[in-house]
Amino acid sequence: MAKPGLSAAAVLPLLLGFLSSVHADTLLSAPLNVTIREIEVNSAVVTWEISEGDPVIGFAITQQKKDVRMLRFIQEVNTTTRSCALWDLDEDTEYIVHVQSISMGGSSPPSEPVLFRTPKESEKLASKSPDEVTMEEVGQAAQLRAGELIIIVVVLIMWAGVIALFCRQYDIIKDNEPNNNKDKAKNSSECSTPEHPQGGLLRSNV
Repeated sequence: MAKPGLSAAAVLPLLLGFLSSVHADTLLSAPLNVTIREIEVNSAVVTWEISEGDPVIGFAITQQKKDVRMLRFIQEVNTTTRSCALWDLDEDTEYIVHVQSISMGGSSPPSEPVLFRTPKESEKLASKSPDEVTMEEVGQAAQLRAGELIIIVVVLIMWAGVIALFCRQYDIIKDNEPNNNKDKAKNSSECSTPEHPQGGLLRSNV
């Protein structure tokens, strides 16, 4: 007597249903709320969010200049970060950015494209308020002040040396003055004409 069992026709739909359910579980959603922040002349930061429950282990970013086919591809795995710095950008240039999530099963569809433009150097400087001071400017100011202090100290040391040398020479000259006066007096006495006693004329006797 044949044992009851499942025919191939009955097993195939079950297998396909199982595979489709596994595929649905591993399918990632595209990143949400992709935003470009901290836009500078040569850099920017892209941030995004992911759907709750997605087994994300990394991300991939495509960066492209508008109207230019060349792409830059950035990928990082084994991370939970939701932001990435874009560097080495050109000033006054439009860029298009897509973000994808990465899981053990593959990548998500790309996010909606985000367009942004980097500012000109002159525009960035003009937009900076007079009271805004960056850490780089603070460091440069500190270096300038340190350099100025070094120059001032060197100049003061040089002046102190000149003054000390002058005082020393003055003391030497002052100490030699009495000796010079004595020598002059001695020389003048030796060179003077000796006095002869005045004598009368001798008269001859006639």
